[in-house]
Amino acid sequence: MTEETPQPVQPEQSASAPDTSASDASVPDTSAQDTSAQDAHDAAEHEPLTVTYERLRHSDDPAELGEFARRPLPDRGDAAAFSRATALLEAVAGNLHTDVADRVFLAETMPFPNVLVKLSVDPDPSVREAVARNKADKNWLVGRLTKDDVDEIRDVALRNPNTSWKMRMEGAEDTRNGADILDYLSRFGVDDDMSGPAVLTSMIRRAVALNPNTGADTLARLADDPSEEVRHAVERRNANNDNGR
Repeated sequence: MTEETPQPVQPEQSASAPDTSASDASVPDTSAQDTSAQDAHDAAEHEPLTVTYERLRHSDDPAELGEFARRPLPDRGDAAAFSRATALLEAVAGNLHTDVADRVFLAETMPFPNVLVKLSVDPDPSVREAVARNKADKNWLVGRLTKDDVDEIRDVALRNPNTSWKMRMEGAEDTRNGADILDYLSRFGVDDDMSGPAVLTSMIRRAVALNPNTGADTLARLADDPSEEVRHAVERRNANNDNGR
């Protein structure tokens, strides 16, 4: 009996791993995208100020400009970052591609003269009016707006507490101004909450008395003014009216 030669045992094939190469290729690498966006943001933060300024000044992307307009300012303790941010806001404020709502927001909230100067000559009256109302205005800046061609802007500017006495005086003389703002100006120096230098406030009330747009009720009150000059101005005004009849 011959001895059988044992046949070699073939090893069992292991189950092959699923091919995921196709599905992997279809899944976007979000981590890479996030890193790229962060790199772009970091690059913008570290590019020279003049480069960023010019980019924002000429940008036609309202979303980019609006995001920058409403971005919280750096802490004042970081002087370099704070100074950079306020300088760049000037470019955003002066760019008419910035939405009107964002320009009004800057006009209402910013205390920086370089930004407010840009906004004070904005072609949209609502932006200029917001500047006129801003109590952080310098007196020379709000003074410009007391001369604006739009009645409402002059009115708001003349009510700003930072308006100079000179501008109030000229506002009282301005024949474009209406009865309401003239009545407001006529109360300087006589109402308890509108005190001021006696000579200057008296001159303002006298100018109101002589303004042809002053209302009858205001004139009647000024006829009993504590200042003799103001009372004489009312008498002169009434006499002129009588002679003109």
